[in-house]
Amino acid sequence: MAEKIFGIHAVQSVLARSPERVQELYVQAGRLDKRVQEVLDLAKAAKVNVVQRARPELDAMVEGRHQGLVALVEAAAQFQEKDLLDLVVAAGSSALVLVLDGVTDPHNLGACLRSADAAGVTVVVAPRDNSVGLSATVLKVACGAAEVVPFVQVTNLARSLQQMQQAGVWVVGMAGEAELSLYEQDLTGPRALVLGAEGSGMRRLTRENCDYLAKLPMAGSVSSLNVSVATGICLFEAVRQRIKA
Repeated sequence: MAEKIFGIHAVQSVLARSPERVQELYVQAGRLDKRVQEVLDLAKAAKVNVVQRARPELDAMVEGRHQGLVALVEAAAQFQEKDLLDLVVAAGSSALVLVLDGVTDPHNLGACLRSADAAGVTVVVAPRDNSVGLSATVLKVACGAAEVVPFVQVTNLARSLQQMQQAGVWVVGMAGEAELSLYEQDLTGPRALVLGAEGSGMRRLTRENCDYLAKLPMAGSVSSLNVSVATGICLFEAVRQRIKA
């Protein structure tokens, strides 16, 4: 099955990492600036067929800003719910799981996947319902991270948290009312960091299945951060602690 990936960074990333998956590349006729040319050079090296299309034709292919590039790509291997524990167990003591409870904005998920890739996250987990999946917009915003970071949607998030706990993973949920800050929590060893949607936060059952709750200290007048910003802060605090450990 093929899917469309669009935008300069996303197309460039898949051509650099997995050129064999690119079936055809559509480029906006007349657009030959330096950034597009770099992508075309990658396509030429990979012997990918390049087709010029008028901008209205590209506009009709995808929803969102394509920046003059749309690639028809063989869909990446999808991880299933049954793969979750295998991924966690294989990572051993270095397992770092990002759990996103109720994130519905594709731009937020794409940004979270970029942070997850940079932080070396083992797997990103989200509920199947009331949560965005790997849409074309997510793939574009993720700039290639969605191609390499395992993403698993589960039927019952609370049950999946329990299964990870049984496999030795400690679950830390982010909540504004927590007594301890994230910086007071031990994030070394197998850990799952759980973040809820901006505003509503984690659902009740998700919260009840966390081993610990932690908060980000907020000195200003806003009550919460965008979930993708909070995700980056949390993941790199875990990275910082693991480097020192």
